[in-house]
Amino acid sequence: MQQELARLLQFTLSDPRLKMVSVTGVDVSRDLSHAKVFFTQMGVDDAEAAAVTTSTLDRASGFLRSEIARTATLRTVPKLRFCFDESVGRGRDMEALIRDVRAADIELGADSDSTEEQ
Repeated sequence: MQQELARLLQFTLSDPRLKMVSVTGVDVSRDLSHAKVFFTQMGVDDAEAAAVTTSTLDRASGFLRSEIARTATLRTVPKLRFCFDESVGRGRDMEALIRDVRAADIELGADSDSTEEQ
């Protein structure tokens, strides 16, 4: 499901608001009636832009669902609900924090080396 949605978003939809959208995960309910599709978009970190992309994808969900029904061998195609995946942005923020701490540790290590020599 994730690969098929990614392919459809990349090659089938021509909406310019959906440029650089990547499907990061799909959670399908046990009875296959609903699917929560997680996505990220390159260059989008604020909630307002993510909301615009989410509403655009929600409007295209009927088309995407019919395309999946045409190509998939599923008995029923789940209703799609799109959610912006904030974990990528949080991971980037955590990485920046770790980089800052490492830089501070290196500075402190250099300062402590110079004080030990005196």
